[in-house]
Amino acid sequence: MDNAYDEAYQRSLKDPEGFWGDAAADIHWFKKWDRVLDSTNAPLYRWFPGGRMNTCYNCVDRHVENGRGAQDAILYDSPVTGTKRRITYAQLQDQVARFAGVLTSLGVVKGDRVILYMPMVPEALVAMLGCARIGAIHGVVFGGFAPPELMVRINDAKPKVVVAASCGIEAGRVIPYKPMLDEAIAMSAHQPDHCVILERPQHQPAMTAGRDIGWEAAMAAAGPVPCVPLEATDPLYILYTSGTTGDPKGVVRDNGGHAVAMYWTMKNIYNANPGEVYWSASDVGWVVGHSYIVYAPLLYGATTVVFEGKPVGTPDAGVFWRMVSEYKIRTLFTAPTAFRAIKREDPDGQLLKQYDTSSLRALFLAGERSDPDTIQWAERHLGVPVIDHWWQTETGWAIAANCTGLHSFPIKPGSPTKAAPGWDVQVIAESGGRAAAGEQGPLVVKLPLPPGTLVTLWQREDRFRKAYLDPFPGYYLSGDAGYIDEDDYIFVMARTDDIINVAGHRLSTGAMEEVLSSHPAVAECAVVGVADDLKGQVPLGLLVLKAGVTTPNKEIIADVVRLVRERIGAVAAFKTAIVVKRLPKTRSGKVLRGTMQKIADNQSFKMPATIDDPAILTEIGEAMEAIGYAHARKDGA
Repeated sequence: MDNAYDEAYQRSLKDPEGFWGDAAADIHWFKKWDRVLDSTNAPLYRWFPGGRMNTCYNCVDRHVENGRGAQDAILYDSPVTGTKRRITYAQLQDQVARFAGVLTSLGVVKGDRVILYMPMVPEALVAMLGCARIGAIHGVVFGGFAPPELMVRINDAKPKVVVAASCGIEAGRVIPYKPMLDEAIAMSAHQPDHCVILERPQHQPAMTAGRDIGWEAAMAAAGPVPCVPLEATDPLYILYTSGTTGDPKGVVRDNGGHAVAMYWTMKNIYNANPGEVYWSASDVGWVVGHSYIVYAPLLYGATTVVFEGKPVGTPDAGVFWRMVSEYKIRTLFTAPTAFRAIKREDPDGQLLKQYDTSSLRALFLAGERSDPDTIQWAERHLGVPVIDHWWQTETGWAIAANCTGLHSFPIKPGSPTKAAPGWDVQVIAESGGRAAAGEQGPLVVKLPLPPGTLVTLWQREDRFRKAYLDPFPGYYLSGDAGYIDEDDYIFVMARTDDIINVAGHRLSTGAMEEVLSSHPAVAECAVVGVADDLKGQVPLGLLVLKAGVTTPNKEIIADVVRLVRERIGAVAAFKTAIVVKRLPKTRSGKVLRGTMQKIADNQSFKMPATIDDPAILTEIGEAMEAIGYAHARKDGA
């Protein structure tokens, strides 16, 4: 083998039981597994059946027992409240054990569900780990979700207890959570027995007698409880995927396989070391927060960062650099949209020059496709490798990445490099067979999936099979489309529903977005396919310009139209673009392309539950009307 990556990758496919069995030795087991992989119920595979362990013990207690008690486990920085805290592993053990005692005192036992509705505060991590300590299954709902969406999740998970904060805080405003929780419970057919409320000074909540209890009072009255040995195949958490409405889609993650995979990735993908500061600038309401704010860093004995702020506006586009400088952060992981926002506000990197970021070893981007221009901007200003990697809520960790702890490959902008060990990624051709190098099609993964991925959907195994396993038997359907080049680099170009058909030609909106984002005036962009009587579909570009741009919009639009024609060709039929103030996104940063397409096609649409600013859809609709596209109204009104 040429390098450690090649060796690991080939072994992971040829001998998955040996590969993952060796990896499992890095975590603590109360009882070793009966076998590494159970394939008796394929395509529903399970990892480490018969093994008994506890995720919380591996995240917290064993580090204290092994002499890391005085090391910082959590660094909390909240620019919106001016608060900073350090929590050592020993302090975290005490808090988690007592919160597990709170849950136990409220009647929560192994297998019960607990819904968390929390902002980015350390207590969110304490609550998650407290659930894991006793085998309760947590379901974290992004703080600030509207009552109907919270209600859907309460009805689906049927929690015995809900843990919430009185409010969340954003720059310049307080968002009361407790009234929204009360409304969601009032709407819900399922009624939780109790609610534990973290009472923040910015909002004093009204408490419901007999149901609600304050966090501090509950913790003061509780005694610590030990970790409960759990089956490796017992569920750890349910996480409802971004954009869920109506019929819930709750991804279920197990304990054993998840812990093994999380630990393995910290060294082999991120090249991190125990004791280092690792910052995933995300939110615990999303999968990135689960995997790389909470579980992976703590399993590995690193120091994790809990940041209550935004990449811009708290107070400015230099806050990420202040964080790196102040806490000597070695690894930063965030979404491309965060860097596009920073690039837009500070295109020349002037704020970066105010801070010492020499501790930073690498920047990882994921959550949506990373356009080459953003990657190159970050590389130029930070002077460290900028590594795009591809994964999903369902997978829990990277499907493809430049595995820097094994071997660093040359970066090809626009590609998350190669499949990570354990992932046999293939492209399905239009003929139904395996695609040739460079041929675009649906991206699939040959089963079994590696440890740490979804094992089913909560109470919906039939939907799990139908959505992910049935379309291509023997494979997991990722829902993404792209191609693999002659060097085995993977290019994720779009969601499968973002492939547009222009006069019989299947074209990637992602490829067009690469061209648009290369224009020096463009901060970020999106391309959607809109209905056309002649060609079936034609692309429409939406451009957000960098701060301080003075070039007339008409000139910029003419430039990008010319660029697409030059780099992709006339076949793209790219003739129209509009300049908008911002793009509609989910709170996790994903651009709502499907919603914009429905607006342009005059189709009714439901307001996405996870949208960060509903007003932007009206602005975009009006901009589309101005160039002749029909403007769909929410819910068909």
